[in-house]
Amino acid sequence: MAQLFFRYSTMNAGKSIELIKVAYNYEERGKHVLVLTSGLDDRYGKGVVRSRIGLSREAVAVEEDTDILDVFMMENYRQRIDCVLVDEAQFLKRHHVEELVEVVDSFDCPVICYGLKNDFSNQLFEGSYYLLVYADKIEEIKTICWCGRKATMVARVVDGRIVRTGDQIMIGGEEMYVSLCRKHYNEGRINGDF
Repeated sequence: MAQLFFRYSTMNAGKSIELIKVAYNYEERGKHVLVLTSGLDDRYGKGVVRSRIGLSREAVAVEEDTDILDVFMMENYRQRIDCVLVDEAQFLKRHHVEELVEVVDSFDCPVICYGLKNDFSNQLFEGSYYLLVYADKIEEIKTICWCGRKATMVARVVDGRIVRTGDQIMIGGEEMYVSLCRKHYNEGRINGDF
């Protein structure tokens, strides 16, 4: 029986490389995957999943008005889809998550979503909230803070300082975000320098 998975972490934990690896494993066995990613993140081009270590693959860009169930049914008609993989799942809207639930429940196709759980101000993203509500399995992908503790927070950094206000969605990478443990997030320390 297929399930909806939500695999979450902070930045730099390897979510995208994990997705690329899972896609490769399916395809190596002659299976077909449908890879989706947010249309908001166009740092490497629209519809591209790219890991920080340089591996990438094409994906369908999901926009706010995209009907994922329609996309799935069209692709599944062409060739049977054995798994749906979603990168940047925190940017999904409620209807997207509900459409993914329909893919799992009506087509018995597993869906694995990768994304952040909380934003730079420690609030849930809409997509993350609904994935936490609907997912059959929730799994944490761990990474560490500069101090060696488990990182659970994502801090937005501007001019070397943590900022706690601003738009929830601001696309960026290591130049703008850092993963921290709760202690250093609360202290506002982005490294061991005093």
